Amino acid sequence: MSRSAFASLRGEVLAVNLRIPQAGLATLTWGNVSGVDREAGVFVIKPSGVPYDRLSEEHLVVVALDDGRVVEGDLRPSTDTETHRSLYRAFPSIGGITHTHSPHAVAFAQARRPIPVLGTTHADTFDGPVPVTDPLSAEQCAADYEFNTGQVIVELLEGDDERARTVPAALVAHHGPFTWGADADASLEHAVICEAVAEMALHTLSLGAVQPPQHLLDRHFTRKHGAGAYYGNPGAV
Repeated sequence: MSRSAFASLRGEVLAVNLRIPQAGLATLTWGNVSGVDREAGVFVIKPSGVPYDRLSEEHLVVVALDDGRVVEGDLRPSTDTETHRSLYRAFPSIGGITHTHSPHAVAFAQARRPIPVLGTTHADTFDGPVPVTDPLSAEQCAADYEFNTGQVIVELLEGDDERARTVPAALVAHHGPFTWGADADASLEHAVICEAVAEMALHTLSLGAVQPPQHLLDRHFTRKHGAGAYYGNPGAV
């Protein structure tokens, strides 16, 4: 396919990558966003180590979903590319993925603690704690490390696509958060929310957390998600 065949996805993925530093989620080049075209069997991802203020559409790399080969692009793709590919292959509902090293979410990942549901702000987006993986084994680090990083998330969620829809984030132990959504834009929104609720959780835990009632949390999740959702005005703006 010609480069123009992926122009729309390239433009979308570029715009969302540029929002990572704007949202305060990245230090230096620590972060990446990808978006997938499942019909074409490819995804577009940020190149490795390119500063956000120099990033342009031609820098983005198009990667094959089936085997990870570079379809288009002159630069090396993100070192996290195989993690993205692992998640795309496991969860059909995922249309975009964001990875950052945002500090509050990373704090939970480094402590190997899930981000607990301590209030309605968390429950508006995540139907349960943001879970944390087991550490990768020596064997998983020695070979196919980045793909195995995705696989520990897949194992954490038991390959359940519905679970991936209702809690669109996970913490990789000692590493950091990966978030996803229906497209690249949604995956970044979930990264912003993941960092925000992680910061709130740390403050709440320092004060002495009280577990909120489950019926309140359920109400907040279902008013935004599912058949009975009534939050917002879709299509109005």
